[in-house]
Amino acid sequence: MSEAPKKILCIEDDRETAALIAEELVDRGYDVTLAHDGREGLAAILRIMPDLVLSDISMPAMSGFELLDRLVALAPRFARMPFVFLTALTDRDNELKGRQLGADDYVTKPIDFDMLAAIIAARLAGVARAGLWPKTVALNEREVEVLTWVARGKTSADIAQIIGLTKRTVDFHIDNAREKLGAATRTEAVVKAASGKLIEP
Repeated sequence: MSEAPKKILCIEDDRETAALIAEELVDRGYDVTLAHDGREGLAAILRIMPDLVLSDISMPAMSGFELLDRLVALAPRFARMPFVFLTALTDRDNELKGRQLGADDYVTKPIDFDMLAAIIAARLAGVARAGLWPKTVALNEREVEVLTWVARGKTSADIAQIIGLTKRTVDFHIDNAREKLGAATRTEAVVKAASGKLIEP
């Protein structure tokens, strides 16, 4: 029995671009669903549970960033769904913002379909978040060490004893790591670092 084709949801407000992407990906053996704005995209994700989401950033109703933010807040399990942004916004700030939200990759328009296909294949194979995250998030060895202990359920006081630092210094390293990862809490920092393969809990 052959494996069912992987489901890809493409959220793109330019209908011509969306149709082009769908045609290209269907030719490559994927099952493609289209949505034309962020709200429609969110509803489609909840309905079809795609294996991967391709999303434009600048869209009416809800931007790609807002969509990803809302999705992860809604159900943490969606944090593991590969999310690739399609964008004409090539500036670093937008890319950084997307990565901090948990985006896996960026494809800039005009789209190079061979590149897009390679990224999709890699993401679906679970070559996961390791590849690009560490380039934008440079945790130092101490930050990796303290976050790893946090991931194992240790308090700052425990970690201070284990690695021979003061609790204040441990908190300082955790806060630095949290800021670099764009995380509001230490738990969120651990989740992001682990999903980005920056630590091995």
